[in-house]
Amino acid sequence: MVECRYRGRQISPEDILYIRALVERHPSESRRTLSTRLCEAWQWRQANGALRDMVCRGLLLMLERAGQITLPPVSYVRHNPLARRVRPEPARIDATPIEDRLCNLQPLEFEPVRRTAKEQLFNSLMEEHHYLGYEQPVGEHLKYLVSAQGRPVACLAWSSAPRHLGSRDRYIGWSAEARRRNIRFIAYNTRFLILPWVRVEHLASHILGRMAARVSEDWQRMYGHPIYFLETFVDPERFRGTCYRAANWVFLGKTTGRGKQSNSYVPNRSLKEVLGYPLTKRFRELLGEAG
Repeated sequence: MVECRYRGRQISPEDILYIRALVERHPSESRRTLSTRLCEAWQWRQANGALRDMVCRGLLLMLERAGQITLPPVSYVRHNPLARRVRPEPARIDATPIEDRLCNLQPLEFEPVRRTAKEQLFNSLMEEHHYLGYEQPVGEHLKYLVSAQGRPVACLAWSSAPRHLGSRDRYIGWSAEARRRNIRFIAYNTRFLILPWVRVEHLASHILGRMAARVSEDWQRMYGHPIYFLETFVDPERFRGTCYRAANWVFLGKTTGRGKQSNSYVPNRSLKEVLGYPLTKRFRELLGEAG
């Protein structure tokens, strides 16, 4: 047996022996129940207090594939709605052009719509009008619908940040250990959509400024921890990122063009610009804390 690391946790030979004994004590229990027992024994929890059950099951599967443990047979194959997900239906909303001054649209209403009746509207608008379409986020994430005078004008999606991003990591200046511990304090803007019939000067940068003022508090409410830094990618072949720069986002560098699943050093996709926005002057200090 050798030591290994999984999702930021060091797994010792003693830990593997404990898992083996746990399986032996409960030979008839499911893998899900075993992972719950292990999380409770190790107090392996998310920032919001929930057990890290899915992460733990991934660890158990990894150890079994490595020949370190033997798990009970799979007792239940859970239906995965994302495997054959039905694309969102087009939304039936008023598409009358909105061309006005920003001051005349105020006050804008920002609604976090995840787990609400309006989430389907958000999904539909992204699917129909964003050039990348809609994709269901994985992990921690928030969705916002922005409305003016009762009509949707924009949608934004935020999710957990990529774990390895060279230009961002150099800008922050954190160690590998600090990154593993604190990556959860960064939110990644995965989608930003101004609806195509909305033509309002400075609207996009105004929305980004308003989002920066509230996203950390909303994240704290949903997941039990704040956000200290925002980031996004901009495809320079399609966009200039003008609204981000107007909202004081900073150019951090470019991606390598390889993607997180690549196992070579040869680019296999277009290079994206990486932009970031600190939510506090102490972001380097807070993100750099390793223990």
